[in-house]
Amino acid sequence: MNKTRLKNKIAAAGGKITADLVIKNGKIIDVFNQEILTGDLAIQDGMIVGIGAFEGKVVIDAKNRFVCPGFIDAHVHIESSMVTPTEFAKAVLPHGITTVIADPHEIANVSGAPGIQFMLDDSDHLPLEVKIMLPSCVPATPFENNGARLLADDLKDFYQHDRVLGLAEVMDYPSLQNADDHIMDKILLTDEHNRPIDGHLAGLDTTAINIYRTAGIRTDHECTTAAEALDRVRRGMYVMIREGSAAKNLTALIPAVNPNNARRFLFCTDDKHLDEIVDEGTIDQNVRLAIRAGLSPLLAIQIATLNAAECFGLHQKGAIAPGYKADFILVDDLETMKISEVYVSGKLTAKDGKYVGEPLRANVPGEHLTQTVHIPNILEKDLQIPIGETECANVIGIIPNSIVTKKLEETVQTSEGFFVPSLEQDQLKLAVLERHKNTGNIGLGIVKGFGFTNGAIATTIAHDSHNIVAAGTNDKDLLAAIQAIKELNGGCVVLKDGEILAALSLPIGGLMSDDSFLSIHQELKQINEALVQIGFTGNFNPFLTLSFLTLPVIPELKLTDLGLFDVGTFRHIEVGI
Repeated sequence: MNKTRLKNKIAAAGGKITADLVIKNGKIIDVFNQEILTGDLAIQDGMIVGIGAFEGKVVIDAKNRFVCPGFIDAHVHIESSMVTPTEFAKAVLPHGITTVIADPHEIANVSGAPGIQFMLDDSDHLPLEVKIMLPSCVPATPFENNGARLLADDLKDFYQHDRVLGLAEVMDYPSLQNADDHIMDKILLTDEHNRPIDGHLAGLDTTAINIYRTAGIRTDHECTTAAEALDRVRRGMYVMIREGSAAKNLTALIPAVNPNNARRFLFCTDDKHLDEIVDEGTIDQNVRLAIRAGLSPLLAIQIATLNAAECFGLHQKGAIAPGYKADFILVDDLETMKISEVYVSGKLTAKDGKYVGEPLRANVPGEHLTQTVHIPNILEKDLQIPIGETECANVIGIIPNSIVTKKLEETVQTSEGFFVPSLEQDQLKLAVLERHKNTGNIGLGIVKGFGFTNGAIATTIAHDSHNIVAAGTNDKDLLAAIQAIKELNGGCVVLKDGEILAALSLPIGGLMSDDSFLSIHQELKQINEALVQIGFTGNFNPFLTLSFLTLPVIPELKLTDLGLFDVGTFRHIEVGI
């Protein structure tokens, strides 16, 4: 700490010198006592130095608005927004998000350590503070093929970076349970640096919680019921209440929060598409929904700020108090959380829903990040699914607004012993193609719940290995959609009768665009309009749902490039029964 700056802060705190900035006539939210304070807020050198009576070189009249700490997203994959960290910052800052805890395991599963480095480089010098949790499971499981493999030795140098916090979600529970060396090495490396570790306990019982906690893992963002949340809190975990685009768990989890345990809860989004970020926000939306569900506004704000800061050891974040960074928002109304201005380090960064900070320049990714789609030429015959004489099959059942699926056993239509999609039964063909190393692997399955009446969709966003995943009502459109993704070099496509209705290019790892977030927002609107043209009428995001049908650590039935995967038994199974 610079001695001169410290002396000036102390002098400003004592009223001996005029503070750089003073906020007057604001209702200051005290997250420690859950009270509202009155008084001037003094800021010196980007830090809060006092609450009381102060004079400032610059004075801002809060006009009786609430002064609230900047929100913290406790767990987010920036790549899921489909824009770079630079553009992500412009999108979330107007919503009062001043800090995010990001796990770059999406780009890491495509490009390994260089992908992590790109996310660090592109998030450097942003007004949004991007803290990084290092990916723990690259690949996520041994039941699929991805683009890279990261061992403890590949991660150790990243701990020298001042924005790297710890180890991200440990999702390979079998390896943890068996104390396999590759995950033990990462946990011990993190422990050597005294850093936090995130968990991933989707569908797991209390024995698993015991194992995770014994390994020093403190958080979980995969709870779907209040009972699960309470089981984790009882055993000393922090529970991240997730409200993203594919997984919306907040309403189900809020009943678990009470005055006795509230400090063990955080808010996160995990994965959220850009259109929803722009239109409704991220953690600000979590706060709104929590208030609507009956939580007091001040408690909801505490969960969104102080709780996350203390969980991750961000000692100068999460509160409006002396010694804390001057990251704050001016809120017109606590019930609606209408945010009028956002300040970072005491500087106005967003106003009336728009980024107004200094111009931001994105990093240019190298070719190793922009040439990542490698598949051989395929034919319709490569997409055939053999079905036995019973004409009965294992079918992936979609649960709207959830990344959990159902394992269904249904009668299906066939022709010459092969599955034929059925619009009447809402049974579509699903394909996953390995796209990193040109292996030619194709996993095939049947999915129920999209409700398409024609056409096909495809994308290179397929958690967590990010192979190509496509769903279609017929083989011709399915094949054409896959080919379109290849020509795009990654992205999303909606196709009908062989014609591309809408496409979004995502050249950075097949995950992110190098365009502005406003341009991508418009292109996503075109994607949504195209989905209506192929018959989609659901109340969920079909592309996000599609992207999680490939994640073999989330129950019950998923599809990888190696075939249909039963998460309950942790093994691949046949489609036909």
